[in-house]
Amino acid sequence: QVQLVESGGGLVQAGGSLRLSCAASGSIFSINVMGWYRQAPGKQRELVATITNGGVTNYPDSVKGRFTISRDNTKNTVYLQMNSLKPEDTAVYYCNIRWGLVSSSWGQGTQVTVSS
Repeated sequence: QVQLVESGGGLVQAGGSLRLSCAASGSIFSINVMGWYRQAPGKQRELVATITNGGVTNYPDSVKGRFTISRDNTKNTVYLQMNSLKPEDTAVYYCNIRWGLVSSSWGQGTQVTVSS
């Protein structure tokens, strides 16, 4: 069984920063892709950032230049540094990992609220 534990969400003013962490544990041999997604009220879940086990990153234009994803493979942990936060970044942020051929797991979500 795989468990993801997220931390680091909270309330911040526009222009501020937050750092999210997600630690994976359980029966995981090698994590291929780690990522963050978010879901705002009334909207679909959307990609925020992903990083492969080789360090290749991917961001949508909405966060590019402001958010940075990183991972520590020795700790099975992924981080999301969020700078220059905007009110439209307000959402529940979910950690996701993919391993093997088709295995995937989601975290429980952490709330990020950016006030104007």
